[in-house]
Amino acid sequence: MNTVNVTLRMDKNIKEQAEKLFSDLGLNISTAFNVFVRQALREQRIPFVIGRDVPNSVTLAAMDAAEHDEVEGPFNSVAEMMEALNA
Repeated sequence: MNTVNVTLRMDKNIKEQAEKLFSDLGLNISTAFNVFVRQALREQRIPFVIGRDVPNSVTLAAMDAAEHDEVEGPFNSVAEMMEALNA
């Protein structure tokens, strides 16, 4: 196999955490990176979802309503919560 060296820069703390995780999985960081690259090539994409956690319009409306309502919890049951919401 023809190999080359690749240099990556990352936060020292992140690298240490990654090394511990990969070690627990029986891998070193080089093998883990190669697994990632091979999976990306196999799928022809980043092999996990990259995105922002942005609530949709329905969730945003519910969050806004919850911030402005006088209903307070916690509740012991769904029925108790529904009673408070309908009051």
